Amino acid sequence: MAHTRQNRDRFEIERRRLLKTLGGICLACGLPTRLTAGATESPPILRPIPSSGELLPAVGLGTAWAFDVDDTQQKRARLGQVMQLFTAAPGRLIDTSPMYGNAETVIGDLCSQLGVCDSLFVATKVWTEGKQDGIRQIEASLRRLRRETLDLIQVHNLIDWRTHLATLREWKQQGRVRYLGITHYRSDAFPELERLLRTEELDFVQFNYSIATRDAERRLLPLARDQGVAVIVNRPFEKGALFRRV
Repeated sequence: MAHTRQNRDRFEIERRRLLKTLGGICLACGLPTRLTAGATESPPILRPIPSSGELLPAVGLGTAWAFDVDDTQQKRARLGQVMQLFTAAPGRLIDTSPMYGNAETVIGDLCSQLGVCDSLFVATKVWTEGKQDGIRQIEASLRRLRRETLDLIQVHNLIDWRTHLATLREWKQQGRVRYLGITHYRSDAFPELERLLRTEELDFVQFNYSIATRDAERRLLPLARDQGVAVIVNRPFEKGALFRRV
């Protein structure tokens, strides 16, 4: 009995320690939590973009599902609070896409209302086929996000990547986009991501990675490091499943 109680007490200590650590992460992610008190006492962890040396906080804010809302005041107000917490952390990188419904519009509206547009690093994606359709989609993203220049545009899930990378390189030369990259959300696409990392000049690559899905550790993460390409991780908490497990 004493041994069982000792194990239970040890588990409780470890559980509290883990939740305390996750609480520090949650503020930067914009996740609702009661454990964020004091999370801004330490400066954020910064990482350089290899192609430029520009520093970004290690934790960004994704917008799939959560920011795809209508203009209902209550919904927008809650997301406004998330944005305030995120920028106060301070966070900078916000990742979105035309694929995410109203997310680009919501981000643009909230950034404008809060007066934080100039302080954010906004990343979106091109998600269509054909050069002209790609250009129209990117221009629509600029309008929705209320920006004249985008920090990062990524070819979403490698759709028509040859066409879009050519366009993005032209836009980069013109100063209309600062960085370009590619993305995919499935591990079975890693071989193609690896091939493009070796053959194309890229600033960013985005893929899925978490403590539960570690395939990227084998080849993709080391290759991105060796090629000098910045990594954006999507689904680091498995859509919240990791939080539910603890």
